[in-house]
This record gives sequence, C-alpha cells and structure tokens, in this order.
Amino acid sequence: MKKIIFLFCISFTSFAATAQYRDVESAKPETEQEEKKGFQKDRLFTGGGVLLSLSNYNFGIGVSPVLGYSFNKWFDAGIGFGFTYITQREIYQDYNGYEYATGNKIRQTDLVPAIFARVYPFKFLFVQVMAEHNIISQKYIYAGGGPSDKVKYGVTSLLPGIGYCGGREGVGSDFYFISISVDVLKNKNSPYVQRIYNTDAVNILPIIKAGLQISLFQGRK
Repeated sequence: MKKIIFLFCISFTSFAATAQYRDVESAKPETEQEEKKGFQKDRLFTGGGVLLSLSNYNFGIGVSPVLGYSFNKWFDAGIGFGFTYITQREIYQDYNGYEYATGNKIRQTDLVPAIFARVYPFKFLFVQVMAEHNIISQKYIYAGGGPSDKVKYGVTSLLPGIGYCGGREGVGSDFYFISISVDVLKNKNSPYVQRIYNTDAVNILPIIKAGLQISLFQGRK
C-alpha cells in the first residue's frame, strides 16, 4: 500500500506576530563574543509547528517540535521529531492520464525522527537539509467491507530546501519562518511523493512549512 502526502505546516503565527526579538550576541562587545568558547546554553533553541496535509484525496494533521543549537550567526543544526495522522483515498490513473478514486481507503500514522542543518547566507534567508526516517503504520480499508490489511515499514527521506525568516537578527533571535523543500530520494513509499497505484511512477510534491524558532536560556533583557 502506497500513499500521497502533501505537507503544509501551519505554525502558531499569532505568537510569531507578538514574539519579542532577542539578540544577545549583538548586544555584547565584539571582544567578549570572541572570547567565549565551547558549549553555550544560550545558543540552544526550540520551536516547530503544527502540520496540515490537504489535497483532493487526503487529509493529515500532526506536530513537529525541534531542538537545536546555533554554532554561529551563519549556521544552526539540531534534531526533531514529528507525529502525523493521515487518511486518504486510493488513486488510480487510466490510460488517458486521468486520476480517480477507487473507493479503498488508507489510514496511517507516521513517527518521524529527524536531523537538520541550516546555513544563513543572509539573516532573512536560509538553506536547509533535513534527513528523516519515517516509521509508518498503515491500515488499508477495502471498499467492499472485507478484512483490512495492516503493514508497518520505514522510509528514509532527504529534504533539501530554502526558507525565509521574519525577525531574525542573529544568534539569540526569536523568529518565524516559511520554507519549501522536496524529497530528492524519490522513494515510492515516501510520504513526500504522490504514487499512482497502478504504475511505478511518482510525482515529487513540494513540502511547504511554516513555524517558529524560539531561543532558550536568554535571561531577562
């Protein structure tokens, strides 16, 4: 059983509108910044968002928190974990290229550990690479009411992308972001491709995400 997922991640934008900008590094003298070496807890950040997947044939909702570290004003890296619930209708394609639903349905949950790295060539722009391992539990429900099939499997995805940041000034900033990425591995079982069930073809789906990055241990300004 294969699946179609188009992820659109909606984050808490109302918080983003009121989030206070903090940039501890820029407030410190340059000499003090250069003297600090090793791990600094005020470079840790968290964040993430709410995920929503919508199309003519599927619906999905989930969450994706992250924890990361700002090595400097140009580079962040971290880990994440996502949970998504998806329901969809099975799609076939006829000889004329038209798609239609068969009446069969799929229900699935995805657990998604991930690692990511971001490079900021400009303070408002980043390039990101994320590697995920999707742990999928899937239930296939037949239209005729017969016994359901259940399967579990794992799929690795590699997601390069580009994003825009609003309110970021450097290390210690709180900001919101929106990004777009694709799964370049193109595995037919990936949650980020559209599989036509009676063919071996896949359509790569863009992954649009919006969320927040919130700095930790900043103290009181």
